[in-house]
Amino acid sequence: MELLFVHGALVRDGDWWWRPTGDLLLQRAGIRSRAVALPSCGERRAPAGTSGLVADAAALRAALDDVDDPEGAVVVGHSYGGTVIAEAGPHPAVSRLVFVSSYLPDVGTAQGTITADEPDPVSIGDAGDGRLAVSGYDASSFGARFLQDADTSVQRAAWTRVTPQDATSFVTPTSAAGWQDVDSTYLVCTDDRSTTVGLQRHHAARATRSVDVPTGHHPFTTRPDLVAEQVLSPGSGRRSIG
Repeated sequence: MELLFVHGALVRDGDWWWRPTGDLLLQRAGIRSRAVALPSCGERRAPAGTSGLVADAAALRAALDDVDDPEGAVVVGHSYGGTVIAEAGPHPAVSRLVFVSSYLPDVGTAQGTITADEPDPVSIGDAGDGRLAVSGYDASSFGARFLQDADTSVQRAAWTRVTPQDATSFVTPTSAAGWQDVDSTYLVCTDDRSTTVGLQRHHAARATRSVDVPTGHHPFTTRPDLVAEQVLSPGSGRRSIG
């Protein structure tokens, strides 16, 4: 089995965010994993004629095309990463999906629409050149909102990986629903200060099963043991772990 990680919006270097869980999975089960580089975050060149969400979905499909394990691939989508999974559509290499404080949008839904009614939205501003970026944060305030369950060194390292993103990522409606008809687990992060638990549960209801984890927005960074457990033994039904 292979594992692909699709990170969230307005950050880069998915391998860094995923590494604590990836290292644990390699140690425990010999599972190798890698992060998909997203063109919308400037991590790779977008395919000709694409941008934003469409380019990110194409990057995920290309990564899945390279999977040669007979057991297929588990794809983990974090936050915006779930919308990328949806837009990428069905793919024969996908064996299971894992969503972390993420989204399982219907066809025709844009990322910005999904989060439009959140009571305390992340502050985002114009970064120029058709890009958006988080606005009004520094390493401390970003850490307090997104990584309150990490130590300050991790929070500072995370802040250096915050980046502008192509604005079309947030306004392009999805044209597919790649999460449909695929076995899936949703991790509801009950101490998340970015995405409300209510919005998480709305999307978790569309997954095969959901699990509550007592973490902030990035459990694969702060509690890799909990995420690795769900990758290795998904179980069934809704439950809480901690």
